[in-house]
Amino acid sequence: MPTFISLVSFTDQGIRAVKDSPDRFNAFKAMAEKMGVTVKGIYYTIGTCDMVTIVEGPEDVVTAVLLKVGSLGNVRSQTMRAFSVDEMRNMLGKVA
Repeated sequence: MPTFISLVSFTDQGIRAVKDSPDRFNAFKAMAEKMGVTVKGIYYTIGTCDMVTIVEGPEDVVTAVLLKVGSLGNVRSQTMRAFSVDEMRNMLGKVA
C-alpha cells in the first residue's frame, strides 16, 4: 500500500483552537480509517511545521482524505509520496 508523509501547519483558525488538536486528530483518524486509509503515525513538531503524519492508502483516497481535512480550515498540509528501501531498490532495478 502506498505510504504518504504530510507536513502539517496550523492555520490561524487551527492555532486559536490548538487545545482541540488531539480531539481533531482522533476525528481525522476515524474518518481516514472509515475511508480505507491507515494512519501509521502522527507527531507534533516544533519548527517550520506543527505536525507530521504518516498514512497508507490508495493515492486517490489519501488525496480525498487530505482535501476533506484541509477544507475544515484548521490545517494546511504538504504531502509527499514515500518509498520503502525495497520499493526504491525495485525502481532502481528498472533504471537503464
